[in-house]
Amino acid sequence: MPRLWYGLRKRNGSLMTKIYTSVACNLDANILLASLPLFEQEKIEAIEWSFDALFKLEQIPPWFADLVSEFGKNNRLIGHGVYFSLFSGKWLPEQQQWLDSLRAFSREFHFDHISEHFGFMTGADFHKGAPISIPYTSSTLALGTDRLMRIQDAANCPVGLENLAFAYTLDEVRRQGAFLSELTNKVNGFIILDLHNLYCQIHNFNVPFEKLLHSYPLEKVREIHISGGSWEQNHAAPEDKIRRDTHDDEVPETVFELLSAAIPKCPNLKYVVLEQLGTALSDEQSRSRFQQDFLRMEQIVKNSKTASDGRIVNNFLPHTSLQSGHVPYEDLQLYREQNELSQILETATDLAHAQKLLASSVLNGTAWQTETWQPHMLETAIAIAQKWKNGFELK
Repeated sequence: MPRLWYGLRKRNGSLMTKIYTSVACNLDANILLASLPLFEQEKIEAIEWSFDALFKLEQIPPWFADLVSEFGKNNRLIGHGVYFSLFSGKWLPEQQQWLDSLRAFSREFHFDHISEHFGFMTGADFHKGAPISIPYTSSTLALGTDRLMRIQDAANCPVGLENLAFAYTLDEVRRQGAFLSELTNKVNGFIILDLHNLYCQIHNFNVPFEKLLHSYPLEKVREIHISGGSWEQNHAAPEDKIRRDTHDDEVPETVFELLSAAIPKCPNLKYVVLEQLGTALSDEQSRSRFQQDFLRMEQIVKNSKTASDGRIVNNFLPHTSLQSGHVPYEDLQLYREQNELSQILETATDLAHAQKLLASSVLNGTAWQTETWQPHMLETAIAIAQKWKNGFELK
């Protein structure tokens, strides 16, 4: 296993690499087996680690700790959170525990930055389920800003948010970039631009890529994700399939095209990351496709002209600090609405049942604007919530 990081020291002093080609590398046998030839060929220049997937382990295997430590020492380790549930309306004990664990991890491993997902996790305790969108209001803006400041305080490094693939309406799609920009302003935060998530929105809402791309603050993009996904039949729109961000297949050709188009427009881009779930890398054929996707990504990065010619304009370091004793912001009405929405999504027998429940729920007539939700996307939300109601898995 030591050859996993053989090439890292060799490359660290080089000034030639402006954008680091990376993989989402977690404690998963299939991911590690798929990545091993790339490590041995000294192709992987950074790793993204979903650190909170290991918070419950009493001890991380020493060889894996050595791997992430070596990348951390060379400023090539980036952390990607999954389970914090940034927009839960109530400050939960699990969130404090998450921050405490992050603080301890950040002392042990050096992260170049930390990111989380936009949205809140469905599920009764908001640490199960999968991320779902929230209304764009002054209250959710205050909530998200407060939580980002707490993550920044715990990790003592730049923090950012990843754009969400899922949306209920076209209006949400159009406004997400501007809302992410507002959220990250106070903490000088960055954005992860997930291009497969954009691909989902391009298809599901028939939005032109250039228009969607420029709705985001591209000067805040420090990291780009590419991945694959799946098509799902939808009863509400039987003539069209829904694109899902399931991370369980190879990268579509269109996403590679989006990568080529996006890189030159992001002046502070530092990492491009290939993601895939370990469950989709269970045989040699799928692992070989993963390796081919990485090499294709690497070639695009090498061939792309960057917007700043390698000169980083923003290092996304904190401008302000969290005041000691600052009480976490809460919106208990939002929390009540989130609980009821999670319950509806996880128990509805079909689309019509969910629509009926929403019409008589506390969400009706609120900023959620449930009466405008597209039927095919509500049906998709039901499928997401019911698939992951017992816990979202990274494997």
